[in-house]
Amino acid sequence: MAATETEHFYARTRAAKKVMVLDLGFLGDTVHLLPALWLVRQAYPQAELHVTVAAHITSLMDCVPWVNHVWGYMRYPRHATLRENFQMVARLRKEKFDVVINLNGSDRSSWLTFLSGARERLGRLPDDGGPPFWKRMFTAHVHHPFTEEPVYLQRCRCLQKAGFPFTEPEFHTQIDPANLRAADISEADDYFHLSPFTTADSKELRPEQLVELIAALAKNFPEKKLALSCAPTPRELEKLKNLLALLPQKPWRVFAGNLNLMQLAAVIQHSALHFCGDTGPFHLAVMTNTPTVAWFWPNPGLRQWLPTGEKYRVIVGANEPGAQFLGRIATEDLIAAAQSVLKSGGT
Repeated sequence: MAATETEHFYARTRAAKKVMVLDLGFLGDTVHLLPALWLVRQAYPQAELHVTVAAHITSLMDCVPWVNHVWGYMRYPRHATLRENFQMVARLRKEKFDVVINLNGSDRSSWLTFLSGARERLGRLPDDGGPPFWKRMFTAHVHHPFTEEPVYLQRCRCLQKAGFPFTEPEFHTQIDPANLRAADISEADDYFHLSPFTTADSKELRPEQLVELIAALAKNFPEKKLALSCAPTPRELEKLKNLLALLPQKPWRVFAGNLNLMQLAAVIQHSALHFCGDTGPFHLAVMTNTPTVAWFWPNPGLRQWLPTGEKYRVIVGANEPGAQFLGRIATEDLIAAAQSVLKSGGT
């Protein structure tokens, strides 16, 4: 398809009455979809806007009331069955979408886009160009590098290449204050939030260093209380139990997997500073524009998940041979990063 046809995709679809943005993403992917989803909302102000994300994180979309309908697609704890995929295709076709937009580039989302029955289908080329027939799945396609800039900006650039009006990426989210109250926190509370665990030991600080970090926070920021949280998985609950046993006193608030996504987002949003590793709460901090100090493992795709701006400090560690946990991150560097973020005003 000629580049000019793709560039005019929006011009020829701007009268669309029913639009689907089909992503299938997990938490991080979905958070980073939101700025592009907002551009789509602005581009089709009168349209009925639908979005599809992984079924287990559909509650995240409660913070975007400007989306009309949210669809869940089974990806965790298992993948959708063949029957469920056929049911999804049948449902898509029944809706008779004018436009389906897929900025994901994955095989599964591409096939669903192709089979949706939508008259206009915008897709994103995989980095390797995809199989020979891939472009035929769409009426227009864009190519944009996957690893050279933050994911949320990539997706907005994809829309720009398809002719959509471009504005700088913003997360237009609204979190009900009731979510903060449900966590027994008021807007007057002054606290740090720590989400220390991830999906693997190699992405985490040693338990002894977490104890050291918590003590250093209390020493350097005595006016700040501490809220500590983890996911409701057996692995993280056990890790939290063991960490609490090492602490001389219990933190101000401890959330042992008992917050839903919106409650967790509210707790992060209202914290003075958020601390975490390479994990879902990091993306919630980006979404809520919360000042953050994070520690990451040195993975090849690191750059696309890092936000820009003075609100964020990310220290990249090292996975040394034979080491169970993330190394080469000094506690004093984390404290210095926290002081730097707070001094800058988190702007």
